[in-house]
Amino acid sequence: MKINFWNLQDMNVAERERIMNRAEADIGRAIEVVRPIIADVKARGDAALIDYAAKFDGARITGGLKARDEDFARAYKRLDSAVAEAIRALAANVRRHHEQQMERVEPFWLGETAPGVYAGEKITAIDSVGLYVPRGKGAFPSVMYMLCLPAKIARVEKIIVCTPPSPDGGFDDASLVAADICGVRDVYMAGGAQAIAALAYGTESIPPVVQVNGPGNAYVAAAKRILGRIVNPGLPSGPSEAIILADGSADSWNTTLDLINEAEHGSDSASLLVTDSAELAKDVAAHLPDVIAMLPQQRRKFCEDVFSGYGGIIVCQNMADAIDFCNDYAVEHLLLKTRNANDVVARLRNCGEILIGESTPIALANFGAGVNAVLPTGRMARSYDCTSVWSFLKRTSVSYATRDGLNGLRATAEILARYEGFDGHALALRERRDAQPSDFQIPAHA
Repeated sequence: MKINFWNLQDMNVAERERIMNRAEADIGRAIEVVRPIIADVKARGDAALIDYAAKFDGARITGGLKARDEDFARAYKRLDSAVAEAIRALAANVRRHHEQQMERVEPFWLGETAPGVYAGEKITAIDSVGLYVPRGKGAFPSVMYMLCLPAKIARVEKIIVCTPPSPDGGFDDASLVAADICGVRDVYMAGGAQAIAALAYGTESIPPVVQVNGPGNAYVAAAKRILGRIVNPGLPSGPSEAIILADGSADSWNTTLDLINEAEHGSDSASLLVTDSAELAKDVAAHLPDVIAMLPQQRRKFCEDVFSGYGGIIVCQNMADAIDFCNDYAVEHLLLKTRNANDVVARLRNCGEILIGESTPIALANFGAGVNAVLPTGRMARSYDCTSVWSFLKRTSVSYATRDGLNGLRATAEILARYEGFDGHALALRERRDAQPSDFQIPAHA
């Protein structure tokens, strides 16, 4: 099998640009494919979703799009109890992490900025969110609780989930159980770009929302871009990507296992070993065909495509160059295996998550270490956060001035108002009357 192998200093501009862009080219091509699908869902609603389920998922939906009580009951009955308990146990770690985040959220605060003048924030949950749980290459109950739990903990009032149907026109049992464990019951059968359109515009069955969150393929990512003026598309979370940043201290066999983690998601994924150790690179390249051969055929094909496509091994002259490359790449998942890990962590700026050491594989974090596995992709970790309770909260600025505070600042503010040509602003400051003060009480900590 072909494995991309580069020396960083020898990469030409075209090679580097292709690796940096990864699946963005696929998303660009998908946009024109997706436009008519979005228009069709807007025009025909549920009927379009049912038709696309048959066309893209091979599913004949006859019992309605929304999960019913009997669907949840059937899911619990059919799902292996060990799987249900694994979901419950791993989701508990994710719940605990996001509850700890919420404990650090101050719902309302004010600080004094000048005598008698206060400025602060009020934190509130987004009114409604649509969560997209993909299914095209498998069922992902872990994505269900990664999305539902922070939304519930943030106290979002309306949580809607869309997830593709199975070929028999039903729901994935494990995903329904995961949703129920999270306390979410509004789950609908709809996948791909058509699901994003349904969440944006609403249909007869699916109510519209103000924000959409969740990972997906190039078509889902393309739909979010097109609909960005209709609905907040949330963090950009497209095809999976990972970097293993390692030096010669890393275990080559474990590193090979970690390298296939995101590669097995799909042919459009990206998985890179970035290292300053030529020996580690050589050993991993030797192990990789054997490890990939252990996988089922479909996953094996995905990995082969990735390591001859957007993935591979990059050898750098030193760790400083390796870190610089990682910061430029801004990867979704970064697994760090180096000496002086604290120093390296301090120098890493752009990544969705940092996992530290041989005992913290991506596979552990993806399911239940506690951190959220829904992360920004496509270099967007340069400016986007990981999924957290903050993904479902919004800040509102709050200000309050006492009578003395106003009087102390208004002449100064009037000067700038006049300079900027806002005569009405100046008038409102200069000519206002001394009126009854507000009965607002300043929070005790201000």
